[in-house]
Amino acid sequence: MIWVTEAKALPDFRLWARFSDGTEGEIDLKDFIAKDSRPIVATLCDPIAFSTLRVDMDTVVWDNGFDLAPEFLHAQAKAHVPA
Repeated sequence: MIWVTEAKALPDFRLWARFSDGTEGEIDLKDFIAKDSRPIVATLCDPIAFSTLRVDMDTVVWDNGFDLAPEFLHAQAKAHVPA
């Protein structure tokens, strides 16, 4: 199982994450957040709310309680690794 070991918010609704397998990279969540109409996600459209992310247990969590599966984040980071 893959888990997030470090993460930090970046501008424009991106985050950087490092994973238990040593993979690290930037993850662009701008479209994901913009297209998800659930209220818990919609609050993250505020850059200040988005910047409250932290690593809790094995993944990224925001102050409002929203989290994303570490496997999803890992796949997104791997999909955007420069060739």
